[in-house]
Amino acid sequence: MGLVETFFNPEVLADSISSLLTGFKLTILLGFTSLLLATILGLLLVVLRLYAIRPLRYLAIIWIDLMRAIPLLVLLVIVYYALPFVGLRLPPFWAATTALSLAASAYIAETFRAGIEAVPAGQIEAAKALGFPWWRMMVDIVLPQAIRFTIPPGTGIAISLIKDTALASVVAMPDLLKQATQAQAYFANPSPLIGAAILYLALLLPLVRAVSAIEARQKRQGAR
Repeated sequence: MGLVETFFNPEVLADSISSLLTGFKLTILLGFTSLLLATILGLLLVVLRLYAIRPLRYLAIIWIDLMRAIPLLVLLVIVYYALPFVGLRLPPFWAATTALSLAASAYIAETFRAGIEAVPAGQIEAAKALGFPWWRMMVDIVLPQAIRFTIPPGTGIAISLIKDTALASVVAMPDLLKQATQAQAYFANPSPLIGAAILYLALLLPLVRAVSAIEARQKRQGAR
């Protein structure tokens, strides 16, 4: 068999495309659900780290460092296989979502922290002098500027998170990679894996280009 018949077999791809698209939809759902939860948790963590009382601040720092240090695969195994021993059994989708969200939230929190600390201190002092309550100062002044600073690295985290959804196959979730490996085993041909790679590229390449476009736009604005 030649290269095309081995890796780009049209018959195998045609027979497996239905299962690949099913896994692709689940991968998108998993990725964006995890990203939403990770963003919410990341905002909570960065607020605790920067503005909470000292014990809570230290707990937030320890949690962020722990989530950044532990491998995602290990976290997936702990959430799916270890938690049932303490009475918490999650379905594969929510086990994967939990692990991905916990891991990504630590990186998002650090990204937000860098963005918040990049806001000029004079603006914060002016808001306090004008009598702004803390929550209004954050919503009206700090976070809008911080989010602008964090969009490029935040998009990079989103890309990494979506790629990491491929690890969800270890908890028996029928995502894109799981469907591709099952189809490969069934047809005894690696073409489904190539099909999965093409679908990943179709999803992630626009995000990669979006990061580049945002960075270029910010450079132009900074040069003015």
